[in-house]
Amino acid sequence: MKVLAALSGGVDSAVAAARAVDAGHDVTAVHLALARDPKSHREGARGCCSLEDARDARRAADVVGIPFYVWDLAERFERDVIDDFIAEYAAGRTPNPCLRCNEKIKFAAVLDRARELGFDAVCTGHYARLVDGPSGRELHRAVDHEKDQSYVLGVLEQWQIDSALFPLGDSRKADVRIEATQRGLLVADKPDSHDVCFVPDGDNAAWLRSRIGAAPGEVVDAESGETVGTHEGAYAYTVGQRRGLALGRPAPDGARRYVVDVDVERNIVSVGPPTLLRVDYLEAQPVRWCGDEVPAGTPVDVQVRAHADTVAAELVSVDGTTIALATAEPVVGVAAGQAAVMYVGTRVIGSATITKTSRVGVGQSS
Repeated sequence: MKVLAALSGGVDSAVAAARAVDAGHDVTAVHLALARDPKSHREGARGCCSLEDARDARRAADVVGIPFYVWDLAERFERDVIDDFIAEYAAGRTPNPCLRCNEKIKFAAVLDRARELGFDAVCTGHYARLVDGPSGRELHRAVDHEKDQSYVLGVLEQWQIDSALFPLGDSRKADVRIEATQRGLLVADKPDSHDVCFVPDGDNAAWLRSRIGAAPGEVVDAESGETVGTHEGAYAYTVGQRRGLALGRPAPDGARRYVVDVDVERNIVSVGPPTLLRVDYLEAQPVRWCGDEVPAGTPVDVQVRAHADTVAAELVSVDGTTIALATAEPVVGVAAGQAAVMYVGTRVIGSATITKTSRVGVGQSS
C-alpha cells in the first residue's frame, strides 16, 4: 500500500512511519508547515511546527530511509483552525482546535491531496486503534489509556477512517520511546507537545485579547447577582474555569468559585459553587457518525473533554443533525463548543459539538 506518513518532528509520528515501512508499505514522509512565521525553536513542550520540528522530521525520515517533503498548509490552517478558534471564543464557546485540525487539515486537506497523488492512506502517530468489524473498519480506543487520542479523532467520518493508519494504537508510550532509541531516532526523548500549538506560551486569554481586543466587564455571582470582580473580555473564559478570576470579593462561605456561565452579548462572566457546574443533559450538533447512524434509545458512553473519563449515557434523540444525550450521573464543567464523543465499549461511534446543557436540580440551561 502506498502510504503518506505525516511527520510532526516528534517521537510518535517517527516511530509510526518506521512501523509502516516494517509492514511493507511504500512510505513517503511529509511535514506540515502550519505556521506563517515559524519560530526557530519551540518552547519546551509547548507548541509545535517550529523550524526545529521540521529539521527533526527530516532527520527522522533519513533514519527510516524514506523520501521527505514539506507541505505549506499555513494559510489553510489559519483559516480552518486559528480563525475558527477565535470565532468560537468570540461567540462564548470553547473549541478544541485539535479536533478541528484533524477534521480540516490532517484528514481533509492532507488526505485529499494524498489521494490526488495516488496514496492509499495517511499514517500518523495518534494513539488509537483501527479494527476490522463486521460492517467495516472501526475506530477504537488505544491500549495506552493515558495516551489515548480517539477523542480528538471522533470527528472522522467512515471514508477518512478507511484511509487512515495508526500504527501506535496497540503500544504504550514508554515502549514507543524505547523503540525510537533502538531505531536510532534522535527524537526518542523529545517532550510531547501539548496545549494549543499556536499559543506557545499557553496563555490563551492574552493571545485572544491580542486579536479580539480588551473588553472590560463584570464578574457576577450567579446566585446573588452581585458584582464580585472584573474581567478584560468575557470571551476569554470557559465554563468550569477557576484560575485567572480577578475576584475582589470572596464567597460568603469562603468556598472556591468557578465560571458557571459566559454571556458574551452582555459581556458578563458568572461564577458560583461547583454544584452549578453539574449537568446531566446535553444537546449537540452537527453529529458525525463513524459508520452507520445510531438510533435513539441506544446506551452509550460519552466523553466531553480530551483525557476526561467517559460517563454512561443514553442517546435520547436523533433529529437530523442534532442529538440529545442524558447522562446517568452528572458531568461537571461542560461548555458549549466542546465535543461530545460517543463510544460503545472502546469503539467511537460518533461525535457532535455541544450547543446546550441542562443543570441538575437547577432547571437552568447554558
